[in-house]
Amino acid sequence: MAKMLYQGHGSYRLTLDDGTVVYVDPFIGDGYDLAANLILVTHEHFDHNQVNKMPHALDCEIIRAADLHPLADAYLSTTSHGVLITAVQACNKNHPIDKCVGFILELDGVTFYASGDTSMTDDMRSGKLAAMGIDYAVFPGDGFYNMGIDEASECAKLVDARHSIPVHLVPMDDPNDPSQLFDRNKAESFKAPGRIIIEPGQTIELTAEA
Repeated sequence: MAKMLYQGHGSYRLTLDDGTVVYVDPFIGDGYDLAANLILVTHEHFDHNQVNKMPHALDCEIIRAADLHPLADAYLSTTSHGVLITAVQACNKNHPIDKCVGFILELDGVTFYASGDTSMTDDMRSGKLAAMGIDYAVFPGDGFYNMGIDEASECAKLVDARHSIPVHLVPMDDPNDPSQLFDRNKAESFKAPGRIIIEPGQTIELTAEA
């Protein structure tokens, strides 16, 4: 089964059963020692697009928001290294809808929602994401660049994933300040079905529903 290593802020690494390594929004924390087969960038802010932090495998592919969201009304899908990747809406006042995406990932029998930086979207309100049967979903909740933790909790209810994980909980202005990687108190305030709280450096297994 796939594993998720939370590196901190909005960065995490997924490792598949066959050894495929996927980095999502690389920027900060530890765990950049494994060579990347696939790197996913939800948008081009500096705290999400540091694609050279890790070694690259010879077959490494980098997929950015613009690759799967080339036009305002176009949200595309592709497959890379056995991972099905589908772009969905991501936006708020700091993140234009035409420049940002979330990714729905299908890997090792689970469906994972990499939300990127966002607030509540029409894809959430309409039930589109809930209909996808998502197993694991991450939600930002810093309340400055993104929605606050209460809105993140409401979004998690709309998405209705089996497990919801709070990330990106502190506005990042100093990458050298370890306190900006994570906020435990804010994570505890996140109210969602199947909530999982992961601190930077921790790994969880992404299990398929029995």
